[in-house]
Amino acid sequence: MIITVTPNPALDRTLIVPEIMFDTMVRASDSRLDLDGKGVNVSKALRSLGDATLIMGFTAGAAGDLLERGLDTLGFTTDFTRVAGETRTNTIIIDAASNRYVKANEPGPTVRSEDLAALLAQVREKVGRGDTWILSGSLPPGAPSDLYAQLVELIQAGGARALLDTSGEPLRLGCAAGPYLVKPNADEAHEITGQPIAGDEDALRAAAFFLGQGSELVALSLGADGLLLAGHGSAVRARPPLIQALNPVGAGDALLAGIAWALERGLGLDELARWGVASGTAAAMRVGTDAASRGEVERLHAQVQVDRWEQ
Repeated sequence: MIITVTPNPALDRTLIVPEIMFDTMVRASDSRLDLDGKGVNVSKALRSLGDATLIMGFTAGAAGDLLERGLDTLGFTTDFTRVAGETRTNTIIIDAASNRYVKANEPGPTVRSEDLAALLAQVREKVGRGDTWILSGSLPPGAPSDLYAQLVELIQAGGARALLDTSGEPLRLGCAAGPYLVKPNADEAHEITGQPIAGDEDALRAAAFFLGQGSELVALSLGADGLLLAGHGSAVRARPPLIQALNPVGAGDALLAGIAWALERGLGLDELARWGVASGTAAAMRVGTDAASRGEVERLHAQVQVDRWEQ
């Protein structure tokens, strides 16, 4: 069983404008509303690859109702914890002239101690040996910085494996709990390690730092440059084919979904990296955060270049 936990899910409103201009009105040439949050995006990508998931997290207010109803209509299985307030709505504005974007994220609802206790109780009830839990995204206001660390310890004490994708202090504390896999991007790794990621040697040093925290695997996402996936004793560098990226929002979530899909099938490090980069690249080629098809991912899988290093 694969479970995704998104403590701070969202509705994402995407607007495409001819050009982003300041101090004047611009008209959107197209718009869309996506049901989002990092773990939700992982679930969408996993279903496209053929794996069902259970989606968990906090929802609130009318936006939370819309998120839950929308996911239910699409056939996803969910078990959200309801809280007071309003699920956030994020806004992405894409400049069609330059193919660049601005994204503004709302903070989300403030969770209380009883909300946190309810989520932990749900996780404790559902965790099973051999399951994969994907813990993704920012924490809502009111959540302690060690929430992911608590979840990692709870999940792995139950015989499941936790895959962690977050940033800042929640990432630092979560890593100290020893998740099975951690997926920082280059900026997040720089913030935690204090060292910029300017090349492959820097990426290897950053991966060694995270492995030293107790993780079995580190998936260091390098954006358009692909992925460094490292375990204890070996690492692979996966590079995507040259593409035109339409919207990188959600590409990292799809990358994690590809890795999780390959993990479920017991594939080796090379194939974990190849499926991850193929899935992330396919997502970057789409507008919005709808998952790419299995066929699209498979076509890119054959084009991903993978190099192995023995450590």
